[in-house]
Amino acid sequence: MITGLRRPLRFTPRRDAGMYGYERALAHGGFTRVAGVDEAGRGACAGPLVVAAVILDGLRVPGLADSKLLTAARREALYEEITARAVWSALVISTAEVDRTGVHASNVTGMRRALKALPTPPSYVLSDGFGVPGLEVPSLRVIKGDRAVACIAAASVVAKVTRDRIMEGLHEVYPAYGFDEHKGYGTPEHMAALTAHGPCPEHRFSFVNVRARAAGGSGVVALPTMVNNELMGGEDER
Repeated sequence: MITGLRRPLRFTPRRDAGMYGYERALAHGGFTRVAGVDEAGRGACAGPLVVAAVILDGLRVPGLADSKLLTAARREALYEEITARAVWSALVISTAEVDRTGVHASNVTGMRRALKALPTPPSYVLSDGFGVPGLEVPSLRVIKGDRAVACIAAASVVAKVTRDRIMEGLHEVYPAYGFDEHKGYGTPEHMAALTAHGPCPEHRFSFVNVRARAAGGSGVVALPTMVNNELMGGEDER
């Protein structure tokens, strides 16, 4: 039965209850397999979108925090611990799919697919920022959940490290853009490289800043508004 957004709790845990407050409260309500889900790359104008889901199932991870607040070295260390000890999945959504369906739709669909891909199905889902409709278990969106909920923070780490590694690999293929530094986000350095060299197939042509530079200008090659599978060389969501 699809329950949509539903809370079986009579209260929302206070933020000062700590990163594990939501999971403790849900465990008291009988929900022991609580999955957190988050994404990385939503605001980037190049590269894939990565969605991760994590069930900690009582696991405590020292130093766990929102991935954006951690150093790269700390994220890598936490990633290794989470993927070794927790239940997790990570889904890579290609640039072509993001262009074809839009960032938000890709994100929501990716969250559902990442949750379905978990080796152990969750009994409850906590998502960062916005709800995930169409789930078969109860769920709750938590504003800035990656800073308030341990399983969401863990998902943010898995998504971020997975995507960063992909972008570092893309830097080897397209070194002119500096993907290893800005990871596809619209920094001044990235925009300067995009203006100088024009977009590559890993840029999101549905984004205005990419489309404007694809239309013309110094060094810019005219390309379609949307990227299709042929231009991408096929989809790869692994």
